[in-house]
Amino acid sequence: MKKWSNDEIHALSAALGPCNGMTPANTEHDVNLPGTASIIQMLDKFLSIMYPGCHSDGPIVCDCCHKHVEILLKEVLECLYDQVYRAFDHTSRENKCRGCHECKTKADDTVTSLMNELPDIRKMLQVDIQAAYEGDPAAHSAMEIVMSYPGIFAVTTHRIAHSLFKHNVPLIPRVMSEHAHSKTGIDIHPGANIGPGFFIDHGTGVVIGETCNIGKNVKLYQGVTLGALSFAKDEEGHLVKGNKRHPDVEDDVIIYAGATILGGKTVIGKGAVIGGNVWLTRSVPAGAKVYNKTPKPVIM
Repeated sequence: MKKWSNDEIHALSAALGPCNGMTPANTEHDVNLPGTASIIQMLDKFLSIMYPGCHSDGPIVCDCCHKHVEILLKEVLECLYDQVYRAFDHTSRENKCRGCHECKTKADDTVTSLMNELPDIRKMLQVDIQAAYEGDPAAHSAMEIVMSYPGIFAVTTHRIAHSLFKHNVPLIPRVMSEHAHSKTGIDIHPGANIGPGFFIDHGTGVVIGETCNIGKNVKLYQGVTLGALSFAKDEEGHLVKGNKRHPDVEDDVIIYAGATILGGKTVIGKGAVIGGNVWLTRSVPAGAKVYNKTPKPVIM
């Protein structure tokens, strides 16, 4: 291997440094960015709060589960406030903050809201777990679902990330959702609204876009895409952000493997069944069954 001289290292560092237009993401003198590792560690603590003893390296340390959860809550409160404050602070600096000091207030309000929502999130997750148990004949227990099903991991992560997204927290919700994506192959944008009793079976390759609205007791199989049909641009050719781009799925819908449903005006009516590998860009009425005409395989 070539031995690099100090002069060469110095020159390379200068070429990569902030002098060439990159702003330092984090410095000890400037708290301006949340840390990906800290966000993932915080998410792990949330999982341990939602499912005590199920996502740890060993048994709960103390005899009382409530005490264990209290300890985790104190830890996550401190970390959550710090990371949310950093996210708001970083964004305000990018927008040329004038020193209004609102970031601390916004961080405090966001943390309070999320922590107060945790009991309701827990109730929704219990309904999600029940839907998985009732919807999968291979599931032998609720504990098996909690500890091993990728869909439950992805949905749990989403419900926490979505709460932060609703409070306009920058960066953190997307880091959480992409962490779940990397672990499970399930890509749920934190902006998607998803009702209780949501079950993703198998899960690999599922994509759910930012402006999706999904009702109660919906079941998806692997490879389903709830995506955008097109991307509007403004007069200068830039993508328009924030408009409705993804479909709505009403209560009690089942969407089988490989189906692709696109468009912000597309609505899948209550109780509809969408067959495997179907391509849809228009709405479907309640109770409809949509499937491709069966091909005739040739067996030689």
